[in-house]
Amino acid sequence: MDYSVFELGDVPLDSGETLVAAKLAYKTYGQLNGAADNVVVLPTFYTGTHRRNEGFFGPGRAIDPQRHFVVSVNMFGNGLSTSPSCATPAQRGRDFPRVSLIDNVRAQHRLLFEHIGVSRIALVAGWSMAGCQAYHWAAMYPDLVDAIVPVCASARTSVNNWVFLEGVKAALLVDPYFATGEGAPVAGLSAFGRVYAGWAYSPEFFRDGLYRRLSFNSAEELLADWERDHVENWDAHDLLAKLWAWQHADIATLHGGDLVAALRAISARAIVIGCPQDKYFSVEDNAFEAEHMPNGELRVYESPFGHCVASPGNDPEFARFFDAAVADVLG
Repeated sequence: MDYSVFELGDVPLDSGETLVAAKLAYKTYGQLNGAADNVVVLPTFYTGTHRRNEGFFGPGRAIDPQRHFVVSVNMFGNGLSTSPSCATPAQRGRDFPRVSLIDNVRAQHRLLFEHIGVSRIALVAGWSMAGCQAYHWAAMYPDLVDAIVPVCASARTSVNNWVFLEGVKAALLVDPYFATGEGAPVAGLSAFGRVYAGWAYSPEFFRDGLYRRLSFNSAEELLADWERDHVENWDAHDLLAKLWAWQHADIATLHGGDLVAALRAISARAIVIGCPQDKYFSVEDNAFEAEHMPNGELRVYESPFGHCVASPGNDPEFARFFDAAVADVLG
């Protein structure tokens, strides 16, 4: 096992339910300094674990374990932290409670401040759902977070994003497994992967055959790879649990539904990175967020890779763009 586990016990959730015997899986890199404030938090994204986060830092990069204490935290539902696939028997599968991003960040706060003993957080950064958690960190704990860099993410899930997620959810739920409880939802997971892939990149990506840069000879090969990944590596109920958290992500709930008030309450330095070709999260929403955060800035990166521009290894130039933003926000 290449990670550590923090046992949270029974965790009351925003939904009113309780996550029983909850556990957070995490991995740290580097050393905590004497002031316990050189902390960089990297939550995980939708189909990611701490292993995928390793593509966002390294020796000589803006996030460097030689200088920073990096804490990569696995989100509830990703199969390593408590999830439908590994929860206590009474909460496995379809009986898993609804866990929000607020619940995730509260648990991460306990890990960092109660268990590890940090004093402040220098930076919370991440791509996609991890970036959504960065917004939540800054909104929930403004006195503890110095800076955030959300990448291809949002402070509130838009209606367009919600509709996309309804589509992939429907592709999964049409599998007979969800009606009978028999067998495994292989057909649903395959369909989920295909629909997901179609939204992950831009029209230019497919038109110009850029899938070849990812070692696929055709669009069909790419789709087949996404199918295999979801069938072989992901539990259907885990995907649904995280999808619910994504659909309901909204820092405005911390301020009675007022998104502007929630953004204005964020005191952290924030550089928001958006991609105009991203079909999940819009640059227009990011511009609104940056405008209303007191120390917010929007930086735009154009790429036919769309939402997947930030996936580690896809675009070396984007890695440099991300590092520049992190270096600037850390001052």
